[in-house]
Amino acid sequence: MANTGSTDAHSPLDGFDEWESDVLKRYPDEGTTHKARDQFRNYAEPPRETVREFYRLNHTLQTFDFVLAKKREFLSLDKKRMSAWEAAEFLNTLVDESDPDTDLSQLQHLLQTSEAIRSDGHPDWFVLAGFLHDLGKVLSLFGEPQWAVVGDTFPVGCRFSERIVYPEFFKHNPDSREPRYQTPTGVYDEGCGLDAVHLSWGHDEYIYHVVREYLPEEALYMLRYHSFYAAHREGAYAHLMNEHDREMFRWVRRFNPYDLYSKSPVPPDVEALRPYYEDLIAKYLPAKLRF
Repeated sequence: MANTGSTDAHSPLDGFDEWESDVLKRYPDEGTTHKARDQFRNYAEPPRETVREFYRLNHTLQTFDFVLAKKREFLSLDKKRMSAWEAAEFLNTLVDESDPDTDLSQLQHLLQTSEAIRSDGHPDWFVLAGFLHDLGKVLSLFGEPQWAVVGDTFPVGCRFSERIVYPEFFKHNPDSREPRYQTPTGVYDEGCGLDAVHLSWGHDEYIYHVVREYLPEEALYMLRYHSFYAAHREGAYAHLMNEHDREMFRWVRRFNPYDLYSKSPVPPDVEALRPYYEDLIAKYLPAKLRF
């Protein structure tokens, strides 16, 4: 694993709720529309009807066989070659149908997240993880439907947890009628570790594979599992995790409030920030990435 350069000042807090509340107090910045903690991820009364419809499709169609097929299709990384900044610009036509908290472009959201991390003095690899975390959404621009790209992720090949958002939609998923998937472990072994578990297909797994050779492991966990809310926020699927996962998930939880609470209606100054991020990208990543 690469040297992270982390210090005690930047180690994950044991009290996640304390850290999350602290970040929420500071973001969005003054002058923006400030939302209370319980107003984020409001799936009971989402502002757009597309959110519920998105999850109906996602939970119906994300099956074990579908996930394996998508990994075979996309993890050869032979669709396009572009820089990380070019990929972010490529995303600017996309509005995430699963997200009830923002209508900003994806590049603006990435910069809001990474700038919040940078302003708190975290290591530059942490800032870069903030910038990269949603780049896997380029899958949508390769023709993939959003239900196969965005939204909360969850394991397939075992029983669906009631702690996943909109669990009622899983009754339509064919895997819900497959006996071998109806136990807590399903096709996996208890404590096998998340690297052996197939999560629903989407941008998290994709961007993890795109940059896995270049970033510290802490950053890679942030990228790969930032949408796995059932685990890092609700505590589900702990029986599939090993001790290393549990340790590294402290970093996923450290990242999550920046992803969630930095969202505001005021867009960042993209052109003013671009030189800093192009230099940061060049420090860690090749000029062109394989997508």
